[in-house]
Amino acid sequence: QVQLVESGGGLAPVGGSLRLSCKFSGDTFNTYTMGWFRQAPGKEREAVAVIKRYSGGTTTYADSVKGRFTMSRDSAQTTVYLQMNGLKAEDTAIYYCAAGRGLITSTLRIPSQYDYWGPGTQVTVSS
Repeated sequence: QVQLVESGGGLAPVGGSLRLSCKFSGDTFNTYTMGWFRQAPGKEREAVAVIKRYSGGTTTYADSVKGRFTMSRDSAQTTVYLQMNGLKAEDTAIYYCAAGRGLITSTLRIPSQYDYWGPGTQVTVSS
């Protein structure tokens, strides 16, 4: 059974940085597409960044975070990261790590297409 555990959330000032980590276990890491999603109060869960499996690290980002956030994956550590720079108040949300198989390009940003989820980590950006 796949397990995902996020860490690294917390409180940061506007313009500050945080680095989230997501540790994957329970199956073959490289066979999964990995994504970071977030959900703010009263809003739907949205995709932040996704690395498709077998893509050599090619990452897709939400327009709202392009140029500020960087997602990476470390196969040796079976961990994905989300480096968040230039944080804005609107980045405040619970951030979730997700893993899935069988996703195609058109479904990478759809939460229901992912098979496994972490419990989430709170990110709060204070103005």
